[in-house]
Amino acid sequence: MKKILLTGKNGQVGWELQRTLAPLGQIIALDVDDLNLADPDAIRKTVRSIKPDIIVNTAAYTAVDKAESEPDLAMAINGAAPGVFAEETGKLGALLVHYSTDYIFDGRKDTAYVETDKPNPLSVYGKTKLAGEEAIRASGADHLIFRTSWVYGARGNNFMLTMLRLAKERSELRVVDDQIGAPTWSRSLGEISALVLAQLCAPGAGKNAIGRVSGTYHLTSSGSVSWCGFAAEILRLARVQPMPKLVPITTPEYPAPAVRPMNSMLLNDKLMLAFGLSAGSWSDNLRLCLPEKP
Repeated sequence: MKKILLTGKNGQVGWELQRTLAPLGQIIALDVDDLNLADPDAIRKTVRSIKPDIIVNTAAYTAVDKAESEPDLAMAINGAAPGVFAEETGKLGALLVHYSTDYIFDGRKDTAYVETDKPNPLSVYGKTKLAGEEAIRASGADHLIFRTSWVYGARGNNFMLTMLRLAKERSELRVVDDQIGAPTWSRSLGEISALVLAQLCAPGAGKNAIGRVSGTYHLTSSGSVSWCGFAAEILRLARVQPMPKLVPITTPEYPAPAVRPMNSMLLNDKLMLAFGLSAGSWSDNLRLCLPEKP
């Protein structure tokens, strides 16, 4: 049985991973109260005391707009901490699994982004997440970086739950309609991650299995939709009554401190080729998630 160190256990993805990873080994799950990711020495001390076979880092500074006014803290957590995890991973001969974002791209491409497209983040958040990716790759440690987008789930702070709450409070909802992406269920991320690790940890996988697939993968639901289209489907499937009026607006009509990419679509072909796995369509996953809402 593998020893797996999981960070961000109370986050949307971390909560799911505590459950999906359980069959693979002993889970040591930590959250912000257990480990300060802005403290490199604390990270090193924790990893060296646990000596995990796999580190799964879901913890991140995710307040996209707030990061514009807290760039140092965001960089410490999103940029520096993954590099420290990677260095310690390399020393242990372990595997690091890390989660990144569509926000490392500028969104100016007309089609879905592939893993080899050149990043050009527009926000502090995006820049810090890219820095974390680069630090991991520079370490030389075996790693899986999963870039995802528009994560939602039945718990935590996310767009789906916000829309359901606002629908009860307001008769009209104004939602951006010119940003396109793939809403991705947190459970899909947990399940796909566990299935990938199950393949790599299987008795017949061989010693070089991890090294052959070490790298960056896009992991999102298939298909695409605008934020407004996503909101419309949330309200329709949830059968919200009375139904608020949904007003499509442009990005300039909803000013925010951080600039978002207009196109957040990520192509998942590499994941399918390497592991034979797909996260399914965003609309099907939303339908499965909604009955679970609190």
